Amino acid sequence: MRLLPEPGPARTLALSSLVNTIGRGTWLTASALFLTHSVGLTVAQVGLGLTVTALVGLVASAPTGYLADRYGPRGIQMAALLASAACTAALVAVRSFAAFVAVGMLMAVADAASRGSRGALIAGAVPAEQRVHTRAYLRAVTNVGISVGAVVAGAGLAADTRAGYVSLIVLDAVTYLVAAAILLRLPAVPPVPAPTQGPRLIALRDRPFLAFTVLDGLMSMHFGLLNIALPLWIAGHTTAPHWLISACMLVNTVMVVLFQVRASRGTEDLTGAGRAARRAGAVIAVACALFAASGGVPTVVAVPLLLGGALVHVVGELWHAAAGWGISFGLAPAGAQGQYQGAYGMGMQLGSMVAPVVVTTLAVGWGVPGWLLLGGLFLLLGALVPPVVRWAAGTRVDRSAEPVAA
Repeated sequence: MRLLPEPGPARTLALSSLVNTIGRGTWLTASALFLTHSVGLTVAQVGLGLTVTALVGLVASAPTGYLADRYGPRGIQMAALLASAACTAALVAVRSFAAFVAVGMLMAVADAASRGSRGALIAGAVPAEQRVHTRAYLRAVTNVGISVGAVVAGAGLAADTRAGYVSLIVLDAVTYLVAAAILLRLPAVPPVPAPTQGPRLIALRDRPFLAFTVLDGLMSMHFGLLNIALPLWIAGHTTAPHWLISACMLVNTVMVVLFQVRASRGTEDLTGAGRAARRAGAVIAVACALFAASGGVPTVVAVPLLLGGALVHVVGELWHAAAGWGISFGLAPAGAQGQYQGAYGMGMQLGSMVAPVVVTTLAVGWGVPGWLLLGGLFLLLGALVPPVVRWAAGTRVDRSAEPVAA
């Protein structure tokens, strides 16, 4: 797969995302050690601060997406990137828990604005039939950027000095600025006039769309399987070597980079997207069964089961991501893409908030029965998406939406 799409708006968006995610990768890799080793926060304080900021990001998602519709998504996207650069730079001055939460809350609002405006920018700058394809490219590029950023962060982590951490923070802030500058090459998407009557935040009143958002958000708990549950499971419940944790992560990253665009084919319409969501739930359920089977067996059996589970899981991840893009774009009215993309992002925020508790309690705490229960849950969530999307499509004012297969 080519790393960048054909020249045009999609390539500009991909270049901006690549630069931005290199910076994000450095921060994601170094943030925990910076906050504990350099700032002096406890692990509990870091966890509480991240929970608070996640809640702020969830609440801000739809309103900031509305702003992207009203004032133009390119301008809001650039403003969000500039605000993120300022917030990132402000981390250098953080010396207390209160300051960390304050900066984190501002960053959460900027992140929410960036997510909603990015979706609206794609919807306005890219032809409808290429939107999902473009999102797939951006996700592949994101994985490359974060991986590069993680490697860069290794230098700062190895030094484990304040100067090293500050250098990584400055680098992250600069990437936000460069990403915003790249977007100047993108033609401005005209704002949509505010409705003269009725509610402004229609996405938050769209019950079938919100039902899909909740289902999709709960489905996104599967990201916690690989990042949270599987490392703990491998280390504490299998005979597999600990380096296999990294190997499973590598399988995931490489597969996303190579196959996300291909996996998005056929999800441009609601019918195909609904089917992809159902397939994703079934495949992730199989992955849970493979992970469960790896416990308490010889190493020569555990290793292929775990690697096979990681490979199967990422196939479900690819389909789940593509399905969400197709459905969120397909159900959003033309003049409200920003707020609908923001509301869609609320589901991911919900999933990231509940995943740590759910996956550790079931997979790690309950063992094999917990893994199987998780698999059944993902199977059910995926099966519910097509009928919910069919319900949502039936309530659209614009009846041009395609029917969704049962």
